[in-house]
Amino acid sequence: MSAYTNEIELLEAIRASRGASWDAIDPESVARMRAQNKFKTGLDIAKYTAGVMRRDMAEFDKDKTKYTQSLGCWHGFIGQQKMISIKKHFGGKTDRRYLYLSGWMVAALRSEFGPLPDQSMHEKTAVASLVAELYTFLRQADARELGGLFRELDAAREVCDSVAEAVIQDKIDNHVTHVVPIVADIDAGFGNAEATYLMAKQMIEAGACCLQIENQVADEKQCGHQDGKVTVPHADFHAKLRAVRHAFLELGVDDGVIVARTDSEGAGLTKEIAVVNEPGDAGDIYNSYLDVEEVAPEDTAEGDVLISRNGKLVRPKRLPSGLYQFREGTGHERCVFDCIGAINAGADMLWIETAVPTVHEIKGMMDDVRKVHPDAKLVYNNSPSFNWTLNFRQQTYDAWVAEGKDVSAYDRANLMSAEYDESELSAVADARIKTFQADTAREANVFHHLITLPTYHTAALSTDNLAKEYFGEQGMLGYVQGVQRKEIRQGIACVKHQNMSGSDMGDDHKEYFAGENALKAGGAKNTSNQFG
Repeated sequence: MSAYTNEIELLEAIRASRGASWDAIDPESVARMRAQNKFKTGLDIAKYTAGVMRRDMAEFDKDKTKYTQSLGCWHGFIGQQKMISIKKHFGGKTDRRYLYLSGWMVAALRSEFGPLPDQSMHEKTAVASLVAELYTFLRQADARELGGLFRELDAAREVCDSVAEAVIQDKIDNHVTHVVPIVADIDAGFGNAEATYLMAKQMIEAGACCLQIENQVADEKQCGHQDGKVTVPHADFHAKLRAVRHAFLELGVDDGVIVARTDSEGAGLTKEIAVVNEPGDAGDIYNSYLDVEEVAPEDTAEGDVLISRNGKLVRPKRLPSGLYQFREGTGHERCVFDCIGAINAGADMLWIETAVPTVHEIKGMMDDVRKVHPDAKLVYNNSPSFNWTLNFRQQTYDAWVAEGKDVSAYDRANLMSAEYDESELSAVADARIKTFQADTAREANVFHHLITLPTYHTAALSTDNLAKEYFGEQGMLGYVQGVQRKEIRQGIACVKHQNMSGSDMGDDHKEYFAGENALKAGGAKNTSNQFG
């Protein structure tokens, strides 16, 4: 007996036990509604998706080709469309394909203050609200898809096609959900460890199974690809990591995943001098990277901050802002130090922000981390802040120079020029971009590749193209040719936007509740019927 049939029988028994007042309740209608509402709460989702992510991590440990990917999103509809498209194009499966929730996009697109830079100035509750919104849309994608199967099942029954009925029944019983893990950005925790814990709880309750937190100062936080980043001593960061773990465990999401991000590669500043309890501890090592000068007691000035180091007195270089600076050239070492410490403090994966996307640089840092933690896995930001075309053309140019290949036809400083688009160098660079994710998964143990802001850029690009055509000479043809005709040809589900918004599901419910008296919207005069 199928799970669906079993559910109907169970509900039939419940109805029978309630007496005549429940006679109008159709057990199969309720069974359908239950199937369309598989996940009752955000915690149900967090527990389910944490299990998915842990299984994927275990598979990656055995096979480096099984890395995972995600695209950033700033609205539930965007996330829903991604997963619908993935199921359409990849055999009805969502395996190893997640969603990413970018704090940058929340700040730029979701704040009531209007567009903001990525500096943790937006309402922190907006992040959890977006997690909940994403899962609301993904759950509706499930309900919509199952609703279509139920209608197909009814049609097969009407013509007594038992073979088709069995096939559809199997699809219902083995339906693949659109609900996938979300890697969610909690910035630097929006405050101290207690504030981090409270926000983590809210995000987990909304459905997040994976939280990414960075080692910047919460009130000085900057985008990972901007200057002026300020890191915190390890004791501060590790307290926040433990706060997130406690939040997961308190809520029963024992498999919750924590991604610890280090911005040290590009962060040359710190707000604090770390506490040192004994020589060689984490605080001592953190302070060893400070840019200092040796001083004699008589050379000190009022207000100087001094450190005793190896029996000598040194003065950390302090900027007019009150911040201290690290020695130049220590970014690699500090990243490795951060990563090892984060894993020791309970992080499941690492995130290293880099200045450019290069396989050898990422591999170099991870090789050093894996000397201590062999199974250390990385989440890598395939950021739109990188000029991928220019970076990889320059990397290819430099590799050719090292190989002694003639590069006289190319101007390294001008490789972004369209004149090189059809060149051999461009083809080689593009091939390297194409395999970048697979290469870093294999060479640097990158488990998860994400693009933080793809839909921010695709929305801008498509809107620009539409506006240029529609308000220009093409008029309405600009929309029809550039949008709707492509939707129809590519089978984009939202061409039937009434269906996507839940109109057909609403009709189903009207019929469940009112029977033949239902006033439904999907009749012959519904113009969506023009799309077949």
